[in-house]
Amino acid sequence: MKDAPGHPGIQPRWTSSAKDGVGTALDARSEVWFTLSHGILNELYYPRVDQACTRDCGLIVTDGVAGGLFAEEKRDTQNEVHRAADGVPLHMLVNRCRAGRFAIHKQIVSDPLHSTVLQRISLRPGSGVSGLRLFVLLAPHLVNGGADNSAWLGTYKGADMLFASGDGTTLALACDGGFKVRSVGFVGVSDGWQILRRHGHLAEVYDRAADGNVALVAEIDADRPTLLAIGFGRKPEEAAFQAASSLARGYDRAEAEYAAAWRRWQSGLEPLDPLHGATPHNFYRISTAVLRSHESPRFPGGTIASLSIPWGTSKGDDDMGGYHLVWARDLVETAGALLACGAVADARRTLEYLRAVQEPDGHWLQNCWLDGTAYWHGLQMDETAYPILLLDLAFRSGAVPEHDLAGYWPMVRAAAGFIVRNGPATEQDRWEENAGYTPATLAVEIAGLLVAAELAQRLGETRIAGFLRDTADAWNADIDAWIHVCGTDLADELGVSGYYLRIAPEGDRDLSRVPRHARVTVRNRPGNETSIAAEALVGIDALALVRFGLRAANDPRILDTLKVVDHLTRVDLPQGPVWHRYNGDGYGEHDDGRPFDGVGQGRAWPLLTGERAHYAILAGDLAGAARLRGTMEGCASHGGLLPEQVWDADDIPRRGLFRGRPNGSAMPLVWAHAEYIKLLRSLRDEAVFDLPPQTVLRYLVEKQAPRLRDWREAWRRTRMPVGQNVRIELCEAATIHWSTDDWRHVTDTPAEDTGLGMFAAELTTARAPAGSRVVFTWRRPDGTWRGQDFAIEVQG
Repeated sequence: MKDAPGHPGIQPRWTSSAKDGVGTALDARSEVWFTLSHGILNELYYPRVDQACTRDCGLIVTDGVAGGLFAEEKRDTQNEVHRAADGVPLHMLVNRCRAGRFAIHKQIVSDPLHSTVLQRISLRPGSGVSGLRLFVLLAPHLVNGGADNSAWLGTYKGADMLFASGDGTTLALACDGGFKVRSVGFVGVSDGWQILRRHGHLAEVYDRAADGNVALVAEIDADRPTLLAIGFGRKPEEAAFQAASSLARGYDRAEAEYAAAWRRWQSGLEPLDPLHGATPHNFYRISTAVLRSHESPRFPGGTIASLSIPWGTSKGDDDMGGYHLVWARDLVETAGALLACGAVADARRTLEYLRAVQEPDGHWLQNCWLDGTAYWHGLQMDETAYPILLLDLAFRSGAVPEHDLAGYWPMVRAAAGFIVRNGPATEQDRWEENAGYTPATLAVEIAGLLVAAELAQRLGETRIAGFLRDTADAWNADIDAWIHVCGTDLADELGVSGYYLRIAPEGDRDLSRVPRHARVTVRNRPGNETSIAAEALVGIDALALVRFGLRAANDPRILDTLKVVDHLTRVDLPQGPVWHRYNGDGYGEHDDGRPFDGVGQGRAWPLLTGERAHYAILAGDLAGAARLRGTMEGCASHGGLLPEQVWDADDIPRRGLFRGRPNGSAMPLVWAHAEYIKLLRSLRDEAVFDLPPQTVLRYLVEKQAPRLRDWREAWRRTRMPVGQNVRIELCEAATIHWSTDDWRHVTDTPAEDTGLGMFAAELTTARAPAGSRVVFTWRRPDGTWRGQDFAIEVQG
């Protein structure tokens, strides 16, 4: 056995995140997912959608002569991507050599019966061209990394194959007509790319490359159509069996079964298909297929954020997760879109998944692997509130019957309890960057508490229902004190009274002194431009106050905020307006087009155009919302996929960056496709599909004012309006010892168990006059005292 030289090879890196297609077999025994871009297969995932097992698999064409033709599909051809039918992720590719010497036709499918991806390949020489040779090059990354893989040549039942293994998983590469020559090697030194580049054929052949960044290469027959199979298993024999079985079944049978399953699923969806006229895509069916392709049957309802790794070509194995992780927020957005398109059974699976992976204290992780294991360890309060809203939307959409609601109450009670114990400020905003008070989080928290209160009331938990409603009312009334500013330089410049901030820092957790004028650190900014005054930082997140029913679309505070947001974050692109997350954002390529590397320049997000379109519907501008729908479609790739971001500066052709086109961010972004689907449903219904009716009724119709304010030791207020009771919330049983006249008259009020993981005592302070103080401390059941007095000033 001849070992390849050059161990361990160059540092492994991921490939482009700009996918042209993703797919998997539905309702099948297969446990493999595929992605493609630049005319070739990229990451293949097995046996879970969060475990990438390859970097890419492409073809190389040579004329067999050193210094002669060397053409690599992903770099040296012009690519076309076609689908067999709307909503069926069955891809046909045509890659044409720019010099006109050949064209490669490929059809790609995952076999529903086996964990195998099949490629039917035909090399078609140009007129008068002969003597072409065809090679397949496969780069394993088993599992979620390519640094410690091993590759070797082997056989299975007499058939020559190539194998690679790593982290307990194996792949096998096989061909229906066998291979002419095979080799394995270390990337950058002895891999097939290097050999073919030097010699034009496999002049060097190696049998084994162990424990490094490896690649497989083989020559296939260039004179006839060829069927390639990449099979997966835990052991080499299993992977080889999968590949051999798929080859024996043939491409046509796999394709027919694959397409039939997708057509069955699509046939049960709502007919939200827009007229797409001159555009080549039905974006609705593409979007529904994208959503469904990101779920893993081993973890029903578990859907990852994207089958991609943003700016993957610049990232090594230190980024194991990329976006193939579960974010509770993205998952709820996905499930909401499934409800919007009528896939109620799929959405119900999401609720069951969320129930299973909820943490014991009631929250959901920032993100996690499909089995619930934490990846990052931040805390985002909106991710705890979103699942509550999903349950309500599923109930209103018929996915959860009334008799099943009680089964979800433990999940909802635990989540609501976590929110009231730890909110409303968040450790991280929805962009996973800053701590403090942010409209996107506040809106979801308050809406979630009202929904939880309604469910509690329905189930006879009246005390909990009242507690949650009072909390929601108090927080809603305090929003302006936390995040609305007036009389700033920016307000004066734009001629508005005031506006909502993107985020107000948490400060010392004194609710009455939120430091709106403090500095906010934006860590993804280059150089020393990392600190921005909170009052100078805005974003389209403020529209969440309207989307979730806390403020009316025509509220003057919202209208003024929109003027500021548009001034600082709107970008007018050829397809229409698209928005940055916030001014000063650094999450995107550098100005010169270099990939985001921890810092950069923020770019425009298509999903925010969808959020702005939903606002337009609430504002009664259906025509404007429809135009913004077209803008979202204009942001899609040539394959019809929506990216996380689009490039919004002048073209940089050498880096593949063109104004208004997808950049190096995640594509497809499932959240963006979900927002698009919900927009189609909202346009059809002429009403926002996921608007919670509870907040609309309570705050926009009934205009409910709060009757109390809440206080926690970790979240104190030092002032409150006159006419309010105050509720003291503790993590232990105690008796509150309090006074409104500097201890001349004293009242003792026991704190009672709320059923939400805390004890609370409501002090009857509503008659305390303006200018007075509520002072208090507490005594524990064992007779010990807190040892400190606290005070709240009553203001007129």
